[in-house]
Amino acid sequence: GRTLLSTSKAAVPTISDQASAMQLSQCAKNLASALAELRTASQKAQEACGPLEIDNALSMVRDLEKEIQEAKASAEEGKLKPLPGETLEKCSQDLGNSTKAVSSAIAQLLSEATQGNENYTGMAARDVAQALKSLASAARGVAATTDDSAARSAILDCAGDVMDKSSNLIEETKRAIAKPGDAESQQRLAQVAKAVSQALNRCVNCLPGQRDVDNAIRTVGEASKSLLADSFPSSGKSFQEVQAHLNEVAAGLNQSANEVVQSSRGTTQDLARATSKFGQEFSNFLEAGVDMAGTSQSKEDQTQVVSNLKTISMSSSKLLLAAKALSTDPSSPNLKNQLAAAARAVTDTINQLITMCTQQAPGQKECDNALRELESVKGMLENPTEAISELSYFDCIDSVMENSKVLGESMAGISHNAKNSNLPEFGDSVSTGSRALCGLTEAAAQAAYLLGVSDPNSTAGQKGLVDPAQFARANQSIQMACQNLVDPACTQSQVLSAATIVAKHTSALCNACRLASSKTPNPVAKRQFVQSAKEVANTTANLVKSIKALDGAFNQENREKCKAATGPLIEAVDNLTAFASNPEFASIPAQISPEGHAAMEPIVAAAKTMLESSTGLIQTARSLAVNPKDPPKWSVLAGHSRTVSDSIKKLITNMREKAPGQRECDDAIEALNGCIREVDQASLAAISQQLTPREDISMETLHEQMAASVHEISNLIDPVAVAARSEASQLGHKVSQMASYFEPLIMGAIGTASKILNSQQQMAVLDQTKTLTESALQMLYTAKEAGGNPKAAHMHEALEESVQMMKEAVDDLGATLSEAASAAGAVGGMVDSINDSINKMEDTQVQEPEGTFVDYQTTMVKTAKAIAVTVQEMVTKSNTNPDDLGGLANQLTNEFGNLANEAKYAAVTAENDEIGSHIKKQVGELGFTCTSLVTKAGALQCSPNDTFTKKELIESARKVSEKVSHVLASLQAGNRGTQACITAASAVSGIIADLDTTIMFATAGTLNRENAETFADHRECILKTAKALVEDTKLLVAGAGASQERLAQAAQSSVSTITKLADVVKLGAASLGSEDPETQVVLINAVKDVAKALGNLISATKAAAGKPHDDPSMLQLKNSAKVMVTNVTSLLKTVKAVEDEATKGTRALEATIEHIKQELAVFNSADPPAKTTTPEEFIRMTKGITMATAKAVAAGNSCRQEDIIATANLSRRAIAEMLHSCKQAAYHPEVSKDVQMRALRYGNECASGYLGLLEHVLVIIMKPSHDLKQQLASYSKQVAGSVTELIQAAEAMKGTEWVDPEDPTVIAENELLGAAAAIEAAAKKLEQLRPRTKPKEADESLNFEEQILEAAKSIAAATSALVKAASAAQRELVAQGKVGAIPANAVDDGQWSQGLISAARMVAAATNNLCEAANSAVQGHASEEKLISSAKQVAASTAQLLVACKVKADQDSQTMKRLQAAGNAVKRASDNLVKAAQKAAFEEQDDQAVVVKSKMVGGIAQIIAAQEEMLRKERELDEARKKLAMIRQQQYKFLPSELREDGQEQ
Repeated sequence: GRTLLSTSKAAVPTISDQASAMQLSQCAKNLASALAELRTASQKAQEACGPLEIDNALSMVRDLEKEIQEAKASAEEGKLKPLPGETLEKCSQDLGNSTKAVSSAIAQLLSEATQGNENYTGMAARDVAQALKSLASAARGVAATTDDSAARSAILDCAGDVMDKSSNLIEETKRAIAKPGDAESQQRLAQVAKAVSQALNRCVNCLPGQRDVDNAIRTVGEASKSLLADSFPSSGKSFQEVQAHLNEVAAGLNQSANEVVQSSRGTTQDLARATSKFGQEFSNFLEAGVDMAGTSQSKEDQTQVVSNLKTISMSSSKLLLAAKALSTDPSSPNLKNQLAAAARAVTDTINQLITMCTQQAPGQKECDNALRELESVKGMLENPTEAISELSYFDCIDSVMENSKVLGESMAGISHNAKNSNLPEFGDSVSTGSRALCGLTEAAAQAAYLLGVSDPNSTAGQKGLVDPAQFARANQSIQMACQNLVDPACTQSQVLSAATIVAKHTSALCNACRLASSKTPNPVAKRQFVQSAKEVANTTANLVKSIKALDGAFNQENREKCKAATGPLIEAVDNLTAFASNPEFASIPAQISPEGHAAMEPIVAAAKTMLESSTGLIQTARSLAVNPKDPPKWSVLAGHSRTVSDSIKKLITNMREKAPGQRECDDAIEALNGCIREVDQASLAAISQQLTPREDISMETLHEQMAASVHEISNLIDPVAVAARSEASQLGHKVSQMASYFEPLIMGAIGTASKILNSQQQMAVLDQTKTLTESALQMLYTAKEAGGNPKAAHMHEALEESVQMMKEAVDDLGATLSEAASAAGAVGGMVDSINDSINKMEDTQVQEPEGTFVDYQTTMVKTAKAIAVTVQEMVTKSNTNPDDLGGLANQLTNEFGNLANEAKYAAVTAENDEIGSHIKKQVGELGFTCTSLVTKAGALQCSPNDTFTKKELIESARKVSEKVSHVLASLQAGNRGTQACITAASAVSGIIADLDTTIMFATAGTLNRENAETFADHRECILKTAKALVEDTKLLVAGAGASQERLAQAAQSSVSTITKLADVVKLGAASLGSEDPETQVVLINAVKDVAKALGNLISATKAAAGKPHDDPSMLQLKNSAKVMVTNVTSLLKTVKAVEDEATKGTRALEATIEHIKQELAVFNSADPPAKTTTPEEFIRMTKGITMATAKAVAAGNSCRQEDIIATANLSRRAIAEMLHSCKQAAYHPEVSKDVQMRALRYGNECASGYLGLLEHVLVIIMKPSHDLKQQLASYSKQVAGSVTELIQAAEAMKGTEWVDPEDPTVIAENELLGAAAAIEAAAKKLEQLRPRTKPKEADESLNFEEQILEAAKSIAAATSALVKAASAAQRELVAQGKVGAIPANAVDDGQWSQGLISAARMVAAATNNLCEAANSAVQGHASEEKLISSAKQVAASTAQLLVACKVKADQDSQTMKRLQAAGNAVKRASDNLVKAAQKAAFEEQDDQAVVVKSKMVGGIAQIIAAQEEMLRKERELDEARKKLAMIRQQQYKFLPSELREDGQEQ
């Protein structure tokens, strides 16, 4: 389903018909949601129905048995007909495949039943039943399509037998599960499984063609028995006759072996004929071989001949077994390669025998062997649709070059040695040439295959999960080694050799299982691979132990033990091989298109010509070696030699010219150049306002088209890069795919630009699209050059650069599209993105995780909480500002993407699979609720007043919050202890924030004592709680190596203790009285240090949990524990010294020195800060150091305890702030590495210098002396020097964008932006909480008033800064000569006499009125109308300020630009306040209740009073209008001419 979904989405942008594209896109979305629902439902169903799986499987198998019986009855009546599409070939193949699937499923079932896991056993039983269903269907098909009634009856009988035995197996499994670990039930289970396996073999052997192959195998076996005889009598023939006959039958056997390979590609009848012929040929050959053995001169020669004949017998059996396996599964690529290899092995073993036995003229044997070898490799070139080897295309070229050089030398050697009758050297040259030709053929066939699959219309074969051939080979080798081990004639060295073979192959099998387990998405298969590997490893270990014992004492008893140990190993390997043969794990063969075949043809043709000519050349050379004086033969040899050389040249040329992917790269480059031309034309049209808007398509559809194209291009960047680096056969595919998405991207971009009215935005879209296309073009050029050749290292760096550029361009365009989509309320892309994240999380192909479960758990908790915050904000915005919902939905999408990515790794690193799958399940469910929320947000943004949608959004938000809590709970289940640490760390950070607030109150002198309490009342409680905290610290450190439960308890206990300690210390500090604030601060700082140290300790404990003792995180834990103990000790000392007037200053200074050392350690650590800051902020923080230094010098000179305490508190704050801001500014992304190092160095020097100063002050306090006080100046100079260096480093960071933080315009800008935010807040509050018009009572909540007062303060600060900025700007204008220093008409031009300054003052006055009006309104003393008019006055005066800027200043003045931007923000905020107040006033009118008096007189009086009030108000309104008109006329007289024009425009 997931593959179909991703393919459909990838296809959408490439469909030109708009209706079809939209239809496909919609269907894909529907499919995604349906799959999500199905996944959730199936998970729930699995939880509910798990225990019933075995019963269900059993009833299913019994039903299948009945179906087979019915089919048999129909067959006997002659009514069994094939179903549509069934043929004998197809059904035979299906039967072979389903047999393997049943074997594999049974191996899995046995393994799970042995472990006693009911849930997984149920799944395995279900798999067995499904596989048997396929087998029953295939068996019925074979019976229906075969004409032979006996065969029909046999196949149905065997299938029925399989069903019967399988139902017994499932019943036995059910019993075994009820008694886990019972040896008797396990034994019965193994016996029943064996019976099923035998029934399956009988079933396969009933297939047409299989019987013939079995007969041939039997023939080979029967014939080979003659080799077991003790003596071989002579046949009476001469040696020459026997030799000639052996050569003749050897050629026949070689020929029929090649025919078996050819017939495997044809029908079952062809295979039957070929195998029968092979059996007869083998019998003839063996007869001749036995004759040769009888004719041999010595006993030694005879033994060697028989040994070679046995080898030939074994390789012949392997060939027939491979042919049998292939006939049941013709599409398997591995089996075809195995068959070809088996045929070559037959040829090689025949050659070995002939070489040994024949006594021909020298050189003749070599020629015959070479001809047989060439005959066996010729088949490779027939139809190279499978990989021959692991060589890459460029390796093939290298191989051809190497072998052609060797062949050239060999051909020269053949000619030269034949001419000079150097026959031994002639033989060597022929053998070398033959090997080179085989290598050339292999490389050419592999190159042709790679070229064929590289065509974009071809499909490359996919590697299976495991290589069944590797498992089969390993199984065979292990079995042979075990046979040698138990052979009584086996020597000690042979035993050790066999043990080495077993160890090598079992190790390879275990590694293959580990890899397969990590790759498979099937949880049952994953467990089975792991379990099988364990069984193989354990049985191997037992065998090795018995072999060691045998090696130590080579006696019969140990040999028997060794024999007993081989049985379990062979069984374990057999089970594993059966399981690995499951078709689910098999490779998928390549599908080569007609274009691919056409591309292969020149290479194949050249290689075939080369082989034919080489065969002719060797045949000619063979006769020339006997008779060198034959001139016509020499000319034939020269002709063959020339043809071979020409065909090799042609082969190399074709391979070089037709390198895979080059043609596709050229096509893609041409297409992208065309795209760039289209964008350029669209840009020109946009500049000249001639870009015609597309009316046939909506903006949202265009956005989706662009987003989909960008997404697909992004997904293809890495695959193209990988192909260009090392996978030439994939280059064409990936490049063509990527190029196909650029046309829809360009069409979408031009369409989008045509619908955008703002020309700047138009150009931004087109420019970013062009940048992406150009970067892709650059990447394609480098990819073409690299060509997939791993040896072209010089191109890889350029390729890496172009990949990086392209990724940046994709990110930029993607970000622009996301912003545009969220602003427009188009959420389709976001929903897709969330679904993608879920699919990627479910994907089993996970890279090796870099962190531990704790790391991923911590990040996930943080991200999940961020999602909860975003959701809450969405609910708020749905009421106040629905336009912001798009941006929040985008933020939610990104946060969920991060969460899903972390969940994937958290699941891999979790303690067990159940916890991992539970985490993924909860995150998946959260994702589905997020898609619903994002959809509702988009709908509400499009129709903000739809109350029903608003309700739905709030409901969706509630569900998301609920799912977030489920995710957090699932993480907690994963590691309760580390989760408790995360919660504890969060609680401690809250305590630290609370203590910071208390310090602010203490510094302000408002931390008052309650009643008449003294510090002595709290001292004991503080000391007792601090000691309890030390005990908790010990438990916490111990908890890192203990269980999760212990760790959780320790974390919770330490948090409750630090909370209590903070509370009692606050009470103690308050009891000191607000008249001694500095001592209060010292005390609270001491407990704050303890809280900070505890926070660090908890984090260190969390990181070290479950780690070994030598892990670096353990060292970090020990260091954190030391700091914790130091800070608690420091708190205890401070508590004891706090009332001692003589020592409390000294104690405070000591605590500060310790604190600075700890801060310096954090500063010097390599960990980057959590956030970054600006150089301006950094410079501002350095100013505190200068003040603190002066204080420290003064305290050192005075030695008064009060001064020392004040110095200690100030120093602590100044140094901590400087170090934090220094590190944050240094790690800013725009700061270069060398500037960063410089800032960190001087930050360290400054803090160290200041530390030296404080330590010197401490020495002076202990022993005051004049000399020591004299040295204070040198310390302070050192600090001052460091501060100067620090400021220079900060200025090096600032770059061109930097502004002086003391510059009045910068202050104005910052203050104005703050004011704007304050007015915004007031507006929202006013809209939500409009107060009643009656006066406020004294005891009522004044929250809203506080809000207004905050706005007032902030506006007041802004206006004072604005006046300063206006003065600075005025000075700039005076300096430029644009304004006279003394205005010409100071009296007439009253309002504008001081330019910007007077305008700024007007803003200040207006904002002052606004604040008063707002405050009066909230108190109920003034109307909303007054508030509205005041706000309008602010907007008007701000506008006048901007006019003043515009008139006098330069167009490009940065000062004015910044001032204008900030002014605009205030104007916007004031407008919002006006709207809010108007809305409030309007609602008030609706709310006013009029009480009509019931009595007649009273009623008339009421009407008269109302009419009177109305007439009075109308008169007042007219007077007010006239007054305003007169004021404006008077002011307008004094305006300069340039302002009047501008004012009119405004």
